[in-house]
Amino acid sequence: MDLVEVAAQANPPVCRIIDFSKFKYDQEKKEREAKKHQKQVKLKEIRLKPNIDVHDYETKVKQAVTFLSKKDKVRINLFFRGRQMEHIDLGRKVLDKFVVDTQNSAQVEKGPMLEGRIMSLVLTPKS
Repeated sequence: MDLVEVAAQANPPVCRIIDFSKFKYDQEKKEREAKKHQKQVKLKEIRLKPNIDVHDYETKVKQAVTFLSKKDKVRINLFFRGRQMEHIDLGRKVLDKFVVDTQNSAQVEKGPMLEGRIMSLVLTPKS
């Protein structure tokens, strides 16, 4: 038997006389059980281009809504190629429209940011 400090934050600290190995095993078991019931948040990615067609755009929006309904985060990456970099405003319009079309099931975590040739946006599911 060992003297084990159970609650160090309490005033005065709480100690018990128990078998330390059994106490440690029970603590690990509780942690494993808590981990089992956690949901791992996944980050899904959707890739777009600034000159996307209407039907393709709608398909991507539906795909994003299904990801968000499963409580996953969604990153929308908009890729610019060649001379498309001169028309960044077109890409921003596509992303703004995406935000408006998914506003019922999503909220913006990170706004549109341009990193090199990729403009990205992160959406999280509404709670």
